[in-house]
Amino acid sequence: MKILVANIGSTSFKYRLFDMDGATECVRAEGGLERVTDHGQAIESCLQKLVEERHLSSIESLDAVGFKTVLGKDLSGCVPADDRALKALDDFKEIAPAHNPPYAAGIRYFRDTYPSIQRVALFETAFYQWVPKAARTYALPKSWRDLGIERLGFHGASHKFVAQRAAERMNRPDVADRVRDLYTKGPGEAPANPFRMVSCHLGGSSSVTGTLSGVAIGTSMGLSPQSGLPQNNRVGDLDSNALPYAMSKLGLSVEEAVRQMNKEGGLLGISGVSNDLRDIKAAAEAGNADAQLALDVLVDSIRSYIGSYMLKMGGLDALVFTAGIGEHNPWLREAVCAGLEEIGLTIEPSKNDDLHSEGPIHSDASKIQAWVIPTNEELVVARETKRLLERGQNSEVRG
Repeated sequence: MKILVANIGSTSFKYRLFDMDGATECVRAEGGLERVTDHGQAIESCLQKLVEERHLSSIESLDAVGFKTVLGKDLSGCVPADDRALKALDDFKEIAPAHNPPYAAGIRYFRDTYPSIQRVALFETAFYQWVPKAARTYALPKSWRDLGIERLGFHGASHKFVAQRAAERMNRPDVADRVRDLYTKGPGEAPANPFRMVSCHLGGSSSVTGTLSGVAIGTSMGLSPQSGLPQNNRVGDLDSNALPYAMSKLGLSVEEAVRQMNKEGGLLGISGVSNDLRDIKAAAEAGNADAQLALDVLVDSIRSYIGSYMLKMGGLDALVFTAGIGEHNPWLREAVCAGLEEIGLTIEPSKNDDLHSEGPIHSDASKIQAWVIPTNEELVVARETKRLLERGQNSEVRG
């Protein structure tokens, strides 16, 4: 089965072509375009290239396209990318303006131009369908909550991948199987022996998620990807009264205030240097106090969420770092884990300092294991697309 996984941004189209025949999970090709103004043209150009390079015998030989959609109103899970999915994307376009309209455009292009190619949407919110209601609910008037305003969570494909992989590496096949089957069977009965894990997806966009025996119990991002940890240039968590106060004092319109929070906030806003952690780290080492503060705020925020989920689960068995920043910054992993020896987590410098791939970083005496696990969100989309098509039915599972 040949499955194209589409990752669509406001001005980009990226893809991976998977061969998912039998037990094979092979990337046949990958690529994409930046500075896209017409997503239909970008998709067509990439499809033609796949044929020209003989990765596909024809465009129609593609079995399916899986879309890594972000969020939809009143819809989550792995579902056919049909009119219902399009409506869900359109109804939440104000929440994710950089993501939902491009994904809707991409789905419509495949529907109208290549109707024989099956279309599947895996929403980033899917992994959080079973988060307890108390952890999802904002303390808002019912009329607001009726609009679908709640903590939805993102990076679901990434956290799902590392939850399954960590369970495999730590010899918990019962948990690994549970994570694998979440979108088709639901969580089912929890294992008698709990597996308590926190995963830190740290990149240009970052989030922390707690999972109990493979099922999410909470996550740092909320209604939109703008909340939670400080992002590269997005503010993250913010007191709601800060917005009207800043607008009044600085004479900002709503649009300008939102733009500044989303484009000039986060690590860029604190450091005044860059939204790239490498540049901020270099500036901090050169004595820039604001750059050092940005690093300290990031570490403090990560630790706060880890502590929250650890308390909710009554302990911790594994801490996992993933995504570009998490995988390639040993100093950050060390800072996050500093001073945790008393609760049972000890990092081994000889393991941590040079690790940029999959592997453990905890000491042999550590009661809590710490791992680096590179994520593979596209593979999760390809797997779930295949599973949905093989069942020939809607795989949406609601918690």
